[in-house]
Amino acid sequence: MRHRIAVIGAGPAGLTFARVLHRHGHPVTVLERDPAPDARPPGGTLDLHEKMGQLALDKAGLLAGFQALSRPEGQAMRILDTDGTVLRDWRPRPDERANPEIDRGQLRDLLLGPLDVRWGREVTEVTPGTRDGALVRFADGRRETFDLVVGADGAWSRVRPAVSSATPHYTGITAVETSLDDVDTRHPALARLIGDGAVAVYGVNRGLVAQRNSGGHVKVYAQFRAPLDWHTDPDRHMGLNTGMGASLDLTDAEAVRSALMALFDGWAAPVLDLLRHGTAFFHRPLHVLPVSHTWAHVPGVTLLGDAAHLMPPLGVGANLAMLEGAELAEAVAAAPGPGDLDEAVRAFEERMQARAGGWAGMTAAGLERLVSPDPAQALALFDELQPS
Repeated sequence: MRHRIAVIGAGPAGLTFARVLHRHGHPVTVLERDPAPDARPPGGTLDLHEKMGQLALDKAGLLAGFQALSRPEGQAMRILDTDGTVLRDWRPRPDERANPEIDRGQLRDLLLGPLDVRWGREVTEVTPGTRDGALVRFADGRRETFDLVVGADGAWSRVRPAVSSATPHYTGITAVETSLDDVDTRHPALARLIGDGAVAVYGVNRGLVAQRNSGGHVKVYAQFRAPLDWHTDPDRHMGLNTGMGASLDLTDAEAVRSALMALFDGWAAPVLDLLRHGTAFFHRPLHVLPVSHTWAHVPGVTLLGDAAHLMPPLGVGANLAMLEGAELAEAVAAAPGPGDLDEAVRAFEERMQARAGGWAGMTAAGLERLVSPDPAQALALFDELQPS
């Protein structure tokens, strides 16, 4: 019997789930609100862990494709003091493949392959337990039912309310993202500063991280502790003296640049150049779900990835989401009847929630150390996590 399966969201979790099901010969409907794959920037680079993201790609038959696209040299990491002193300069061995980097866009295209994605299908609500299955409502008024709806639609999931009342809460830490293009040609000094992978600088309750993507593109993240509405009065909220007035227009790149330069004032000039030469700036306040987020099983609906366990971006979330997608797909493919499907999903949720709770606790503690009143905490965390 072929179950009617839909996955909401064409991110790493949803596409891995669909691709593994496809490999098992099981049809799956992928529903994505974006009108096309390139409707918006895909985001930065991901390090896929050998026993998580890479394992998921192996289950999808895509590991060789990943290895051809990935950048093992991108595992390199350099830590600087705020005065520019190099504190750590870790470089991978030539055969190191534990956590190679890949651009999100490249990973998306690899996973898409032959999948038939319904682009521009915005889901507004999922109602389980109807006579014909779980009912999916769309923004355009259409409706469709499925035997199983998998919510892989991220932090602000429209599927989550079908199983849980939990909503993400603000961590107290904000990131502002900018980028540099053609860095090796246009900014060779910064290219040398960043190296093959990433460079990070940590101060009191703030940090700057720059990470290479492919094609000479670099993502830069300014991280700092602040109220969620810090931009409504940055001088008061951030203890600055910019004289910029009562409100900062987050769409005004030069105003945001000026505020960040003031926030990181006194740091080494080469470090500040990461902000000085950045292009557009994007506000990324960090939200998380409760560390112990669980839900009572609801037949016909389940969650993956950020929809299930949104956690700080410390290199685990996408890996965990992909592994979950692959494991759920294998469980669904092995379930012959309706009752078997429900039991397979229930068992999967129990395993997922137990594992994710551990990672959520670890990443929450890690974020507290990375953006800390004591910058030595970030350096100690780096030493604990790096291979010997």
